[in-house]
Amino acid sequence: MTQNAEPRARPPLAEKVYDAMHARIMRGDYGANEKLPAEKELSVQFGVSRPVLRVALERLRDEGLIYSRQGAGNFVRVKRDNALGYAKVETIADIQRCYEFRLTLEGDAAALAARRRNQGVLDEMSRALDMLADATGSRLHREDADFTFHVAIAKGANNSYYVESLRALREHINVGMKLHGESLMSDGAWALEEVLAEHRAIFDAIEAGDAAAASDVMRRHIMHSRNRLFGGSLLDLSL
Repeated sequence: MTQNAEPRARPPLAEKVYDAMHARIMRGDYGANEKLPAEKELSVQFGVSRPVLRVALERLRDEGLIYSRQGAGNFVRVKRDNALGYAKVETIADIQRCYEFRLTLEGDAAALAARRRNQGVLDEMSRALDMLADATGSRLHREDADFTFHVAIAKGANNSYYVESLRALREHINVGMKLHGESLMSDGAWALEEVLAEHRAIFDAIEAGDAAAASDVMRRHIMHSRNRLFGGSLLDLSL
């Protein structure tokens, strides 16, 4: 898959810095009106240049999460007391519940992304898909690229509730993705190729604007991931 040349597209490094800073703010690592570390310090922390860091900070400003004071630096705008929070994953049943919730959440997000898609969202999905393809070619599974792909779809829905829900579930989803990745690695190259094909099918349906197909292939992808992990033997979650 080729990338489209788009001068205003955010570089992948800036996207990673944005994700990390967003998570810190949403966790409450920085309080309301608290000054963020200096750009030089943040650049060192993330191992990126200051121009890359500034792209991430600009996006946080655009979303109203931080503000700047001339000559003083960047500050957190609000304390997110109403940020979503979920109990930690502690059991196999919790992993199954997370997959169950994702079936509804991400199936609907994919349908909306197909209806509301734009080139910027498609490019972001394409970059994540390219990372997944590179990892598959190297016989690896990258949870970070996988999660980035799913978040890009949530962004395509143009509804912040989907994005914030996924971000709040990041650690929970990554537990399942990590275990799923280990399962794929033990199964061999064919399993990695199969998962990559599922991601491509999701992208193709969204790119085509087919909401029903996008929802269907997303749900089937999540079900396949769950079934690979559980070996087809789901727990009885009845009360």
